[in-house]
Amino acid sequence: MRRTVDYYLAPQSPWAYLGHQRLVNLLKATDTDVRVMPMDLGGKVFPISGGLPLGQRAPQRQAYRLVELQRFSEWVKLPLVLKPTYFPVAGDDASRLIIAVDLHHGADAAMAITGAIMSAVWAQERNIADEKVLAKLLQEQGLDAQCLEQGYSQAAQERYETYTQAAIDAGVFGAPSYVLEGELFWGQDRLDFLERALQAKA
Repeated sequence: MRRTVDYYLAPQSPWAYLGHQRLVNLLKATDTDVRVMPMDLGGKVFPISGGLPLGQRAPQRQAYRLVELQRFSEWVKLPLVLKPTYFPVAGDDASRLIIAVDLHHGADAAMAITGAIMSAVWAQERNIADEKVLAKLLQEQGLDAQCLEQGYSQAAQERYETYTQAAIDAGVFGAPSYVLEGELFWGQDRLDFLERALQAKA
């Protein structure tokens, strides 16, 4: 029986960006399926779980975040702009676009556009709240432009709300979070534990 990881993410999260390709590789290596589940982290998950938007965190936490981002960027060998031009940035439209791609093209395509969106924020300094940028990212991934319009559909919005509630119900409080058969793994620095769990259940 194939296993499935629920991948809860916010497309503007640098930590999700740092872990995304490693997750892709892990899923492939362990023959595991994925449910790509963008969630409204700042608007709904944080208020319930006690999380704070970046600008409201203590200066010490903000400073250390930059240190850790630099460390992990160097460790996983991914380019990362510590203070990109378009951050903070709203991730709702990008989240719904990921959902639309998933609905119409499947999980592999959803993972591809997710990676492209995250890279756009953290490596390329592009504005993922700009419809033209999202359209260009679709084109670059070889996906049809119709997905952009479908991202504004009621179906995409309802799925976004469903994923957000599922995240809350699963005890998710940050991005990225991975859930395997009810077990929660928070953060890209927990991918090793997820890998062990997948191997143990093989």
